[in-house]
Amino acid sequence: MSEGFSIRQVFEGKWTQGAIPLVLLVALLLIIEVAAPGFLTGETLALLFANTAVLFILATGVTFAILLGGIDLSIQAVASLASVMLAQLLPSLGFAAFPVAILSGLAFGLLSGIVHVKLRVPSFVATLATGGVVTGLALWVSNGRAITIEEAGREKTAWINATIFGLPMVVLISALIGIVSFLVLRYTRFGRQAIAVGAGEPAAWAAGINVDRTKIIAFAASGMLAAVAGVVLAARLSSGSPVLANQLLLPAIAAVIVGGTAITGGLGGVARTAVGALIISIVRIGMTFVGVNIFLENMVFGAVLIAAVAITIDRSKIAVIK
Repeated sequence: MSEGFSIRQVFEGKWTQGAIPLVLLVALLLIIEVAAPGFLTGETLALLFANTAVLFILATGVTFAILLGGIDLSIQAVASLASVMLAQLLPSLGFAAFPVAILSGLAFGLLSGIVHVKLRVPSFVATLATGGVVTGLALWVSNGRAITIEEAGREKTAWINATIFGLPMVVLISALIGIVSFLVLRYTRFGRQAIAVGAGEPAAWAAGINVDRTKIIAFAASGMLAAVAGVVLAARLSSGSPVLANQLLLPAIAAVIVGGTAITGGLGGVARTAVGALIISIVRIGMTFVGVNIFLENMVFGAVLIAAVAITIDRSKIAVIK
């Protein structure tokens, strides 16, 4: 066995894919602490977690789709629409605006899943098209402008911006979503079936798994969590906008892949996504510290995503890369 082949096996091993993100996270924390002593304090870390919360919620949703070997490119549009709906409906519906906005994400997630499964449209096309519809709807509903959440509405979103036991509420919300999603994927029949579908769809069909239903549920979960992220973002910024989350699609997908979830599906999970989301947030902070232009962020995320996919992709599932 050649040395080159052995090294490739090491980098493609499951344990390596799980360990590399953790090692990278610790290394980044130490580098920033050296560059800016005092970074690793409770107050700064709480701020880091708060800034990561929305990204993590969005990335958790798309983790469900990626674990199946698919992708959801509508999440930023769904999040933006949810923010618009919350801002518009708070004055008339009060607290009921929250579930209405979140259920809109569930509905569009179901639509993506049904189009993908029933019409046999590739997931990236189905979700890209759904995202276009959602964006158009958000622009129409908002007349193409941002909608400010006025004082009466801010009273109903104040709980999202509150602090409990020294931790921002958004951190607790994202942690709860992360724990529930982790338990669902680890201990429920749906979670086991989702992993099985991602590991090998023909084998899943042969095992009697309802693959179509599993896929639809996964995309519904992705849409619903995207809406939750949009609601939280709107509450934090006190406004909704049809383009509010447009810059979060690439970082969210990067967080999932950088965390070690394989783009081909069947390997990964929410815990890895949490690590990946922290890495993306720390990279953002690091670029700010070293003076990288904010407009170059997506270039950096694109390069990081290419590197992460190259490491995590399971080439044994793909005879031809195309």
